[in-house]
Amino acid sequence: MTQADFDPSAPGFGADPWPAYARLRAQPGLPFWPGFDGHLAVRITDVRALALDRRIVRDPAAFAPPAEVRRLQVAGNFHDMPFHERFVQTSMLDTDGPDHDRLRRAVFPFFTKTRLEALRGFVTAWVEGALDRLIPRGRIDFVADLAALLPGQVIGHLIGTDPALAAQMTEWSDQVVSYFDIDRTAAKKARAEEATRLFAVLLEDLHAERSARPRDDLMSAMIGAERAGLLTHDELIATIMQILHAGHGSTIDVMGSGLHALLTHPDQLALLRADPGLMPRAVQEMFRFAAPLPFFHRYAAQDLTICGQDWARGTKFGLLYAGANRDPDAFARADAFDITRHPNLHLAFGAGPHVCLGNNLARLNMEVLFTALLARAPDLALAGTAAWKPGLQAHGPLHLPLRLAA
Repeated sequence: MTQADFDPSAPGFGADPWPAYARLRAQPGLPFWPGFDGHLAVRITDVRALALDRRIVRDPAAFAPPAEVRRLQVAGNFHDMPFHERFVQTSMLDTDGPDHDRLRRAVFPFFTKTRLEALRGFVTAWVEGALDRLIPRGRIDFVADLAALLPGQVIGHLIGTDPALAAQMTEWSDQVVSYFDIDRTAAKKARAEEATRLFAVLLEDLHAERSARPRDDLMSAMIGAERAGLLTHDELIATIMQILHAGHGSTIDVMGSGLHALLTHPDQLALLRADPGLMPRAVQEMFRFAAPLPFFHRYAAQDLTICGQDWARGTKFGLLYAGANRDPDAFARADAFDITRHPNLHLAFGAGPHVCLGNNLARLNMEVLFTALLARAPDLALAGTAAWKPGLQAHGPLHLPLRLAA
């Protein structure tokens, strides 16, 4: 496979990547992609097998000596970034084995479905207040005016950050996450490093405040775990920073792509309006239909056989979750948007040890938002053409013109 066979930088890829994923699925095995210097998995059986196998890791330190880890870091242009290397590249997302499990256990109690259900009242109140302001305007950019604001408020409320900082944290998160795409320019690198530094300053201040005056929030709980010796101070800052990153961008993206899917499939919109009880299934289908995080990398920590082939230690894999979610071998009418689909065993949240910790929170946000939006905007419709994010790291609209009222 040449670079031209799969080119996420091509114009139009962000708006319609599905034909490119279909072409990859038609190739035998796990094709080698020069732009990634690794092999791509796009069929759901292959992606799931790699995601579930603990011999397939995120951190090259699991198989390589320090000098080789440094070489890989430099080759990926993830070096000379002191704050990024300290708090992003060592986060729970990039940790494996017992250390990953230990960090996950420290935060998991805050992300159970029961615990998060207590947030429903907060989310509902915020959404209703936002719609009170927006509906009289008639037309809005759904991304900028609504979707980009909600996740930051909710995840900030959970962690304990100042609600006034939600928009700024969303911007910082986008700058950090965007650097994981294949296009790592000097300007992107500088923005990612500065955003990480500013996040660290903010969280250190919050840590000091909650150490003196604890509250019922995640920062206070994590300080308790730190004092109990369950994690180090840097691990605490890195973990909360990662939760902030994950809680912002991907939820914003899937809100935008999900609403776009609903409004471009009027039969499904009518079905949901007629039966609001379908909302949980509709949200699940939004995640399957257009996964907000299409791509993650992994390494083989040892020589192994998987996906029908032998692989050497250190082999790099790209897991294309978005492509796997359109695999016709796993989903009937895979390219159709069907809010009644059940069961819907998609991989938008990943699988295995690194399965998304915040999946229940993302679904809660979307169920509340879309329920209120459909109830209060009977004339809801697109008011123009969506503009989509480029690249492979994230999938979602940059702008989504929306008519709320006639």
